[in-house]
Amino acid sequence: MKKIIIAIDGHSSCGKSTMAKQLAKEIGYVYIDTGAMYRAVTLFAMRNGMFPDDGIREEDLKDAINADKIHINFKFNSEAGRPDTYLNGENVETEIRQMAVSNRVSPIAALPFVRALLTEQQKAMGQEKGIVMDGRDIGTAVFPNAELKIFVTASAAVRAQRRYDELMGKAKTQEEKDALSYDEILKNVEERDYIDSHRATAPLRQADDAVVLDNSNMTIPEQNAWLMEKFNSIVNED
Repeated sequence: MKKIIIAIDGHSSCGKSTMAKQLAKEIGYVYIDTGAMYRAVTLFAMRNGMFPDDGIREEDLKDAINADKIHINFKFNSEAGRPDTYLNGENVETEIRQMAVSNRVSPIAALPFVRALLTEQQKAMGQEKGIVMDGRDIGTAVFPNAELKIFVTASAAVRAQRRYDELMGKAKTQEEKDALSYDEILKNVEERDYIDSHRATAPLRQADDAVVLDNSNMTIPEQNAWLMEKFNSIVNED
């Protein structure tokens, strides 16, 4: 069976990573979470004081990248059954999923020099094919010739509720749960949609040849079956 590249793009909190991980596991492909890479850069910037009140210290971040101070890689977590994200050798998988990072990742992802760095790394990861990669511009900028492109969407309200439920499930204390706000998460989802689709470099958009998946009212099994059907239709072509 031929190996292909599967590019999954779409809005934030629409379940791209979950479905991409499951699909990769099911078909024996390598899964790459590009959103985690941008989150890791954001975390680096936060840790190094690059978010003053007046925005982002872009030159400081560019200097760090040019000095080769940001290294991102993935290691498979056998207990969780998924890859964890490592920033300069440190497992940051949990930290990059927090709201503090979510609130800052879109401006970082809009920076052309950040996108150039990570796009180059992502292209290198797909040279041998047999990968499932999800993000915002995989089918348009990273792998415009991917054999299967999927654009995922859902209503902002549905995506905010999913994100809220996910964070509630990860919260370890009542204090952490009380700090979560559905309204704040909905606002973050809507702001990220706007920034992602209006940035000058590689904006979020549906590739002309992408298949659209609106999973607002789909169950996980229905979604997985839909994905497998699309995959099989490509790899079994004569």
